[in-house]
Formats: sequence, structure tokens, C-alpha cells
Amino acid sequence: MKKLFALLTITGFLSFGMLNTVYAQDETATEEVVAEGEEVMEEAPAEEVVEDAAPIEEPAAMEEEVAPAADESFTQIIKQKFIEGGPGFMGIVLVCLILGLAIVIERIIYLNMSTTNTNKLLSGIESALASGGVDAAKEVCRNTKGPVASIFYQGLDRSHEGIDMVEKSVVSYGGVQMGLLEKGISWISLFIALAPMLGFMGTVIGMIGAFDAIAAAGDISPAVVADGIKVALLTTVFGLIVAIILQIFYNYIVAKVDSLVNDMENASISLIDLLVKNELSNK
Repeated sequence: MKKLFALLTITGFLSFGMLNTVYAQDETATEEVVAEGEEVMEEAPAEEVVEDAAPIEEPAAMEEEVAPAADESFTQIIKQKFIEGGPGFMGIVLVCLILGLAIVIERIIYLNMSTTNTNKLLSGIESALASGGVDAAKEVCRNTKGPVASIFYQGLDRSHEGIDMVEKSVVSYGGVQMGLLEKGISWISLFIALAPMLGFMGTVIGMIGAFDAIAAAGDISPAVVADGIKVALLTTVFGLIVAIILQIFYNYIVAKVDSLVNDMENASISLIDLLVKNELSNK
């Protein structure tokens, strides 16, 4: 619970920091545009003297001023569209993305650390059983990381009670390890479903604002409804993008968990076969 609270706190600070940075950059860009506009207004009287000599060059100058706007980077476009979508729903969708990615990164690190070379572990246990018995095999499992080694240790610890008890211990502790592998995956699926729903809610609210503008203006011209429809579409797009990103990582994590579970089951069967073989050889 403490780890979850700390994760949520850090994520909240990061999300609010990103929002403040985006809006600060937008305000700075607005101030720069206003300053440039003032400079152009101040220089206008000086240019009036030259207008008679070359009046045709004004459209070319306007084209040169418009050209740099088309060279905006992808991140600048994303920031601009994020601001246009509104801080309400766009901020919540961003929080869903940050929380989902935080859980994804934690799960990927945990699952990669849980991966074990089962063939090497089984050969080490077989050699330990032949040379030092069960205690040596338990020491091999203790020095190996991962859920497979933990399951092997629990089975070897009950080996003096018989093969049936070893099998029950392996199955029961395997369920515990499977739960640890799947921990937090349900939160990722929650954010996958929540992000597009928030986007659709922003769409509905944006359309309501557009119809309110039509009712207030008494006109159905495109200029009246453009802002509301733009906000509606932007929230939907960002919600779908977040869901797609998290869905890709979710499928990877589920496939990784299934692979680890299959390795655990196959290795458990091999361990029981080794114990049966060792018991028969001791007789």
C-alpha cells in the first residue's frame, strides 16, 4: 500500500509539472507572437515610404512569414493540440497514460527479473541431488532468483513427506507465484478502458457546448460551432491514442506471464521426475 501511495504521489507531481510546462510554453509563445506583432506595427510607417517603389513584393513577404509556421515539430503540434483540447479532460487522459505506463514499466522489469533458465536450474539440482542430497539442491534453489526456483525450494522442502506432498506443495505455491506475476495487470486494463471513455465524454461535452453556442448566436454557421467540435474531436483522439499505447504493452505483459507460467508448469513436472528418479536410485 505504501508503494502504491508513493507511486500515485510521484505520478501526480509529474503530471501537474508537465501540464504547467505545456501551458507556460504556450504563454511564452503567445507573448513572443504579440511582441513580434508590435514590432511589425512600429515598423509599418517606415515601410509606407517604399510602398510606391515595390508594391508587388508584399504577398511574397507574407508568404515568407507564413512559411516557418509549417515547419513546426511534431512535439510542438502535440502540445498545441493538447492545449486546444482543454485542461479538463485532456489532463485526466494524460494522468491515465502516466499511471498506466508506470505500472507497465514496473511489470516489465519484474517479469524480466523473474525469467529463469530452467534447463540450467534443473541440471544444477540434478547434480546437487546426486552429490549432496536434498539440502544441496535446496541451496541451489536459494541462490537462484525467480518464481521457478522458489517453487522448487518449496517442493524440495517437503520431499521428506513423499512425492504426493511435493506435488501438492508445488501446485499450491505455483498459484501464489502466478498471482504475483499477474499483480497490477488489472489496473492497466482499467486505464485502457477509461481513457477512450473520458475522450468520448469530452466529445459529448464539446458537442453540447457547440449547440449552446448555436442557440446563443441564433446562427448555425461553421464559425460558431468550430471550437466546440474541435474540442470534441481532440479529446476522442487523445483518449484512443492512450488506449492503443497501453493495449500494446498489456498484450506484451500477458504474453510474458503466459510464457513464465508454462515454464513453471513444465519445470515442476521435471522436478517431480527428478525426485522420483533420486528416490528410486537411493532404494
